[in-house]
Amino acid sequence: MAGREHGAAGAREREQRRTTTWAEELLGQLRPAGQDVRRVVSWLAGATHGTACLLDATGARLAGRPIPLNGPLLADVTSGRLASAALEDAGRHLRAVRVGGPHSPPLAVLAVSRTTPFDRQTAEMVTHTATVVELLLRARQTSETGRRLREATSALRLAILQLLMVEDTVSARRVAAGLWPGLLDTDTAHLYVLQTRPDDRERLAEESLGIAGEQALVVRCPAEDGHVIVLAPAEATGRALRSLVAGRPHTYLGGSTRQSLARTATAYGQAVSALALARCRPDGTAVYAERTHPERLMDPGALYAWSARLLRPLDVLPHHVRAELVGTTRLGLEFTAVRAARILGVSRNTVRARMDRTAGLLGADLSRLSVRAAVHLALNTQAGLDTTAAGPAASAEAAGPHGVVRFGDLLAAPALRAWAHELLGRLAADPRDLRGTLRAWIAADGNAERAAHMLGVHAQTVRGHPRGVEPVLERRLLATGSDLYEVVLAHLAAGDLETPAVAADE
Repeated sequence: MAGREHGAAGAREREQRRTTTWAEELLGQLRPAGQDVRRVVSWLAGATHGTACLLDATGARLAGRPIPLNGPLLADVTSGRLASAALEDAGRHLRAVRVGGPHSPPLAVLAVSRTTPFDRQTAEMVTHTATVVELLLRARQTSETGRRLREATSALRLAILQLLMVEDTVSARRVAAGLWPGLLDTDTAHLYVLQTRPDDRERLAEESLGIAGEQALVVRCPAEDGHVIVLAPAEATGRALRSLVAGRPHTYLGGSTRQSLARTATAYGQAVSALALARCRPDGTAVYAERTHPERLMDPGALYAWSARLLRPLDVLPHHVRAELVGTTRLGLEFTAVRAARILGVSRNTVRARMDRTAGLLGADLSRLSVRAAVHLALNTQAGLDTTAAGPAASAEAAGPHGVVRFGDLLAAPALRAWAHELLGRLAADPRDLRGTLRAWIAADGNAERAAHMLGVHAQTVRGHPRGVEPVLERRLLATGSDLYEVVLAHLAAGDLETPAVAADE
């Protein structure tokens, strides 16, 4: 008797150890490093010495090896009529268990097939594994929902920025009000561009969101993989971003001056310009420095009158069409068509088509650098006026009784000419004829080969001179934008280049 009792106790102990072992292995599948449904199903196949398969409600295989399932049986389990089912067919034993609660749609069906009958332990293995699979599927479902929500929110932020880039502040505020009430209840804001390695951008964006909360618009730049754009009405956000960047390797911050929301595109250009300077500073940050801009040296009334006259052909367009053309053209003049397209979320052909339509309406040849500088001046002048008054009527009122103002009249302002001679005079210290090369390069509309032919020098020489001029003039010339157009205006005001013909002068 004692021997039989001892033997039974030993068998129970061995059974308990086996149960403990497989249960521990199953729980191990829930560790962060092992949360993989396919791995769990594979483990179950090995533990039961059979074939395991996970199917969705339609019978499509999600994991494991294929198992032929009886159609009515699968329907009974997935519908909830049966929580589990077992059958024997052609020498194989099959067990199917519903994955998911009885009062909710099924997540899946877990099936195991083996050549020997299911004992109590293997049946428990299948049942408990179904519970683990349910946890993993629900976790994945929750994670997927969270990911989609984050993507949707990110897309909305980008859409708001794109609306601001084309000066549609009304629509931008309407979109923002639903998710971030009060965010755009302001007339002005700073815009910052943070740069880091593309692989680190996601973390930088999340940290920027953590700092800004609902007090700023944080957008992953669609044009540059390593850039994060932050539109911040509050000054405190800028200080916090500078602290975030300080001492952080390969991370830089460029900021704009405070601009109206309608001039978000201008603010973006300033931030990108400041970013170039930030890369050379010990703390990795820079804010766009206010300097003497040529338009501030012109007679304001005359400038408004000329700008209104040049842009008048756009005034007959519906407001939303006009805003779209103006916003796209301003971005297209500041950046390449490819970059402008990425920022706006349209194709580069769309950007070029809108700019061509604007050029056609204005009678302006935008392939000419001097004409681009003139149109850029007019667009920015009107954008600045629009922040204090409403549209074209305000331009006409601000212009006053100036009569017909021509582009050449604006360039003849004494203060502007003095500024131009001082700026270009900085090039005289270099023994090379940088001013002559720069003049020819602008006259050739930035084409180094044509400028080289005009000067009788090698094209590589022409390419090198504008690059060497940049630190002297403290302006970027090889990237299209405000810096380049200021230098073009300086050449026009100094008389180094012929004043281009624009429709407003006719």
